[in-house]
Amino acid sequence: MRIEQVAAADDARLADYRDLTDVALRRKLEPEGGLYIAESAKVIARALNAGHRPRSVLVQEKWVDEVAELLAGHDVPAYVVAPEIAESLTGYAVHRGALAAMHRPELPSVVDVVAGARLVVVLEDIMDHTNIGAIFRAAAGLGADAVLVSPRCADPLYRRSVRVSMGTVFQVPWTRLPEWNAAGGILHDEGFHLAGLALSDDAVPLDEFAAARPERVALMLGAEGDGLSRRALRVADTVVTIPMAGGVDSLNVAAASAVALWSLRPTGD
Repeated sequence: MRIEQVAAADDARLADYRDLTDVALRRKLEPEGGLYIAESAKVIARALNAGHRPRSVLVQEKWVDEVAELLAGHDVPAYVVAPEIAESLTGYAVHRGALAAMHRPELPSVVDVVAGARLVVVLEDIMDHTNIGAIFRAAAGLGADAVLVSPRCADPLYRRSVRVSMGTVFQVPWTRLPEWNAAGGILHDEGFHLAGLALSDDAVPLDEFAAARPERVALMLGAEGDGLSRRALRVADTVVTIPMAGGVDSLNVAAASAVALWSLRPTGD
């Protein structure tokens, strides 16, 4: 790690942290594949442990030693800035130690991600990054083997998703699915029973479905409000619902994912 003191927010070296939104970082052509931002020493450590490559680090003086230990062996610049510069760049007080601009890894194929999996989570068009992060955290903590996201689903490597997930987006294997006309066939060919979590008159209560749990389950979750699309429900083998009380018809999608994953965890785990 190379320490470089930076005294001005408009320094060209800080462009990755100043000039680019998360969408622009993902689409940036140089370096090939784009970038994402990892925030906090813990999250950076998990990204590095997952084999992701750093491009640079933005750090305040008091956290330099901690970051230097993390990045031992990585020949990348560490831009050391005053707290007010960090805040002017990001728009908020950076109190989690550091930000790192990371190279995006190439996404694996769906078949490779689900190989050997018994329980995977499928996210369709969920656009709230907080929900994405919370679902990844539930998947990691409750034994899901992988997460698959639809073409229009929010980015798991968006800063808020990464932060809310506590870095578990680097722990749980994931990739993007093609559209349903191809995705359903891929998952069925791999032996998965597609369980769509939705409100429906003919839905099977979650506890009943879990009692006779198929060997390989793909739990399908839709966006807040709209839920799973008709296309998703058409490829589902079973529509499953969480029985509710108190006049409440459903849970937030992240909370629902945790309930369902607990119920569907593979026996013996």
